[in-house]
Amino acid sequence: MSGQAGAPRAESQAEVIGFLSDPMSHGRSAPVERLETHGNLVFLCGSDAWRIKRAARFPYMDFSTIEKRQAACEREVAINRRFSSDLYLGCVPITRSTDGTLAFAGDGEAIEWAVHMRRFEQSVLLNSIATKGSIPDDLAKHLADIVFDSHTVAERDPTSSGSAPIRTLVRSICASLGTCEALDCGDVARLTDGLNAQIDRTANLLDRRASAGFVRRCHGDLHLANIVIWQGHPALYDAIEFDDAMATIDTLYDLAFLLMDLDRHGQRRAANIVLNRYLWRSGDNLDLEGLAALPLFLGLRAAIRAMVTVDRANQENAEAARRDLDRARGYLAAALEYVSRPAARLIAIGGFSGTGKTTLAATLAPSIGGAPGAVHLRSDLERKAVAGVGELERLPSSAYTRENSARIYALLEEKARMVLSAGYPVVVDAVYASEEERRGIETVATAFGVTFDGIWLTADRDVLIARVGARRNDASDATPDVVDVQSHYEVGTMSTAWRVIDAGGPAAETLRLAASQLGLNPETP
Repeated sequence: MSGQAGAPRAESQAEVIGFLSDPMSHGRSAPVERLETHGNLVFLCGSDAWRIKRAARFPYMDFSTIEKRQAACEREVAINRRFSSDLYLGCVPITRSTDGTLAFAGDGEAIEWAVHMRRFEQSVLLNSIATKGSIPDDLAKHLADIVFDSHTVAERDPTSSGSAPIRTLVRSICASLGTCEALDCGDVARLTDGLNAQIDRTANLLDRRASAGFVRRCHGDLHLANIVIWQGHPALYDAIEFDDAMATIDTLYDLAFLLMDLDRHGQRRAANIVLNRYLWRSGDNLDLEGLAALPLFLGLRAAIRAMVTVDRANQENAEAARRDLDRARGYLAAALEYVSRPAARLIAIGGFSGTGKTTLAATLAPSIGGAPGAVHLRSDLERKAVAGVGELERLPSSAYTRENSARIYALLEEKARMVLSAGYPVVVDAVYASEEERRGIETVATAFGVTFDGIWLTADRDVLIARVGARRNDASDATPDVVDVQSHYEVGTMSTAWRVIDAGGPAAETLRLAASQLGLNPETP
């Protein structure tokens, strides 16, 4: 997209921009800070933020008249208040009095409309945090929770087609990218073919998800710059307000923007945690099956980001435009990678309590397959979900009978089959103390013709007891007494598919040994 037809008519808003840029308009003397996006102008003063829509028209967004800008501002406030934060204070007219002066919500004619928000520093935006270092695991889990919770309350759209809108969107986005001379036309053509092939492969799945209620009025624009740490917790803001149809989408497509942007910011581990936490919170088989559409969703999200970045480049000076065009090329390259299906494989990690199964699995998962890595299935979490309790709520010993444990191992196998059927890699962590349990998970891989690798972790009894005794805030119910009982288990013979690794040393050494056996190159958290 060249963007010329949608170039903003900034001159029509010059008077309003001057008013909002003047500290006196806000009753202050300190300078007003101004920020710009391709669709908004933001003015920061004191504890307040004021956002006006650019007088611009794009094929996907039209703010060309004051009536449309007013409607967009009102809708922005209404939509974003659904995300349970107090960031949005209201929609306010900027008026002209009889003497020609401008004011906030005066008696005169409204010449512009602004969204009034509480101010926050740019340093607490998630993209700023991601640029400075690794996103902590707890924050990644919280991100998954707020996105999942937003989807739970989102209005469902009673549609029977999930594939048709996606097919139309792909056609529009790829056509727009094809008009940009700064992008390689061959790459755009390959991406077009790749996205269409993914739609053909997943059309039935997308339609089934739509019929089952997974198409909802979502945030729609879940990149990192639209998530802020507010009052100590992540909060969503700046949802798509100008087009309900654009934000009425498959929930996994909404999530995919966050996963893609985390990956593009070098936060593959956080992206993997978000995905796995979301899938666990959901517990719905159609979300596991929906993984088959994740390459399509990730690729489309990156393609849209490339298009928007090209549009922004057309609004900037030469130097800034060059930077944005480079970013657009990066998004295009990433989109091509995403539409390639990851290589499916199954890895099982077993061992007694305290050997570090979950730590190892969570560290390996991001490096298995393509972005955002493997699905991580954990027996402790599945047991809590089946019992209908929170992850940190302790279960009674009756939950660990032979019969109940057999059900959990069967559930792990069932979920692993669904993930592999979707074409995604999976890593399962459970004790796997019996030959029967180990054969069961191996059989799953055999049935799908994928590579299976088993890792059996060992450590001295005293080391395991000390580790388990030191645990805090973990889903495992194991105690030192449980470790003592496990130490008397007869684990039987390990098949040749399982490698035994001494996990008695530091976690980093266990990771090194396991990664070497599996041919992986994970990043140390």
